[in-house]
Amino acid sequence: MKRKVLILGGRAPVALDHARRFAHQGWHVTVADSIPCLISGASRAVDASLRIASPRHAPAQFAADLASACDQHRFDLILPTCEEVVFLSRYRHRLPAQVRVLTDDFETLRAVHSKWQFLELAQGCGVNVPESALVRSIQEAREWAQGAPIVLKPEFSRFGVHVRLYGNGMPDVAPPLPPLGNWVAQRHVSGTEYCSYSVADQGRLLAHSLYRPTWRMHRSSSFYFEPARIDAIHAFVARFVRKLDFTGQVSFDWIRDADGNMSVLECNPRATSGCHLFALDAPLPAALGGTLDQCIEPEAATPRMIGAVMLSAGLIDACRRGDLRCWSRDYRHAADVIGVPGDRRPVAGALTDLMAYARLALAQRCNMREAATRDIEWDGDPLPEV
Repeated sequence: MKRKVLILGGRAPVALDHARRFAHQGWHVTVADSIPCLISGASRAVDASLRIASPRHAPAQFAADLASACDQHRFDLILPTCEEVVFLSRYRHRLPAQVRVLTDDFETLRAVHSKWQFLELAQGCGVNVPESALVRSIQEAREWAQGAPIVLKPEFSRFGVHVRLYGNGMPDVAPPLPPLGNWVAQRHVSGTEYCSYSVADQGRLLAHSLYRPTWRMHRSSSFYFEPARIDAIHAFVARFVRKLDFTGQVSFDWIRDADGNMSVLECNPRATSGCHLFALDAPLPAALGGTLDQCIEPEAATPRMIGAVMLSAGLIDACRRGDLRCWSRDYRHAADVIGVPGDRRPVAGALTDLMAYARLALAQRCNMREAATRDIEWDGDPLPEV
C-alpha cells in the first residue's frame, strides 16, 4: 500500500517540488491550502487537493479541517512548507498521534522564527553572529548605531518586507518605524549572500543544501538558485539543530565577507528554495520522514530558477543594469522548477493563482504579495486554545 503525505502550503513552488519528489518515489500525494494552489494542484504528481481554513484568521477551523482530513485519508506524514508550520505546531494535539507531523514544539518554533531570539540561540555554533539590539523607534536605532551601517527589520517578518538597509549610516531624515512591534537593529555585514535549507530529526541533520540567490526581487525573494558548498555553514547547521534537538525544516540567510568569514543573519523554520536543488530520486522524502541514518546533499546540482520570473523581472533587471550577457548565460544554464518535462500544467496553474491573488488584493486593498501570504503569516501574536 502506498504511503500518504499531506503537503500544506500548496501555493508555494517548494510544495510543488516536494510533491513531485514524493510521487516519483511512490507516495500518494495530497496538497492543501486556504487559498487557490493550482501551481501544485495542477501537477500530475498530486492525487488530490484540499481547501482548508486560514490558520491565521480561523485557527479553530484550521485545526478541525486537518483533523478531519487525517480521519478521512489516513496520512502517514503531514509536511508544512510555509508559515502555517507555526499554527500546525500550536495545534498538533488536535491531530492523531500516529501521524508524523514535521514540526518542532511551539516554543522552539517561536524562538527560531524571532529574528531577535534566534541570534542568542546561534551563539556558540561556530560562525559570526552580527551585533544586534532590540529597538522600538527610529531614535533608539539611531542612538544604538552611532553612525555605523545598520539593517533594521521587524522581529517577525518574511521575504525582506519592511527591511531597511542604511549602508552609509542612518540619515537624519530616516522616517519613523511602522508600528509592527519590536524591531531588530543589526550591524550591516557586506559581502556575498547565501541561503541554506536543511532537514533535521531530533537533532540529527539529515539533509542540507546551499545556494546563492543570484537573481532576486530587489532585496526580497530570489528566483534563481545557484548551488554552492561551504563547510562552515554545514557545520553550523549541524551544531544548531543538535543544540536545540530540532525536528523539521530549517533555513538560514548568510553573508560571507571579503575575508571568507561567515555571518548568520536570520532563520526561517520552514521550507525554502534550497529544496529545489535535490534530484527527483534523492532520498529527501526519507529525510523528511526521519528514516535516514546519514545526511544527504544535492549531487552535481545545476542551477534552478522560476523561469517565468527570470524571463520577466530578471530580464528587466538585466536590461536596467546592462548585464544581458550574464542573464542569458544564467538562463541557459538553469532548469525551471515550475514547468518540467511531462508536467507543464503547473505553469498555467501558477498564472491562475496570480489572477486569484490579484482579485484578493483588490478586495482586501493590499498588494499581491500580502494577498498571497497574509492568511498564513504569524507575527508573534498569542494563539488561542482550540
